[in-house]
Amino acid sequence: MTAVSPALDAALAKLADSEHLLIALDFDGTLAPFVDRPEDARALPEAQRAVEKLLEISHTTVAYVSGRAVDSLQLASESPDGVLLVGSHGAEYRFDGVDAHPPLSAEDSARVAALAEAFLGFADEHPGVSIERKPAGFAVHTRGVETDAAFSAENDARRIVADVYPDATVRDGKNVLEFSVLSATKGDAIRHLRDYTGATAVLYSGDDVTDEDAFRVLAESDLALKSGDGPTVAPYRVEAPAEVAAVLHRLAELRAATGR
Repeated sequence: MTAVSPALDAALAKLADSEHLLIALDFDGTLAPFVDRPEDARALPEAQRAVEKLLEISHTTVAYVSGRAVDSLQLASESPDGVLLVGSHGAEYRFDGVDAHPPLSAEDSARVAALAEAFLGFADEHPGVSIERKPAGFAVHTRGVETDAAFSAENDARRIVADVYPDATVRDGKNVLEFSVLSATKGDAIRHLRDYTGATAVLYSGDDVTDEDAFRVLAESDLALKSGDGPTVAPYRVEAPAEVAAVLHRLAELRAATGR
């Protein structure tokens, strides 16, 4: 397994001694390699094993924080019992099997319905592009689509949303463009998870631009870990999910050694 750098190892050792540790993780690109079809994504076996080891340690909570709808996240992650799930960038929560999300107003529900109608036939007009329905909006997936075709699809999607609901929240990601009638972010999700769990320290790892919202709300005693390339505010970076798995295994070792 890939070795963890000395600087990151020292940071993990400090984190491992926290009274109650929250490990919050993005899924695609962080625990799971990217695939052409989002429904085919699965966490690397070594990442799954590391999560299971962390769940065995007392005063330690693991959460998955994803842009996926929470049903899609649970299916793809095959999440072990005890993992808290946050979907739709903080608009959906599934804690201990119980679902919760900010209620949509009648106006917001009408906007989602109008967007759904406006996007009918969109995937037929843009071969290879898929539309993911979420409780508060949609995601336009272009992974595996040629650059020019993806650009055309995203521009068409922006025009549709601008016509139907110009105040929608728009998020650009890796091969995905998302629209929501809510403004929840992964930063909101981290705040909620911290309050819910009583965590005294947080490790958050993610790979995409939307994960920067989570990195920005972390405290000095927390740890932000970027997976992959691209600009980031995170002080630590690894190359890919296999390296994230190595970090999680090392954290589990350090945390278990504290005797918790």
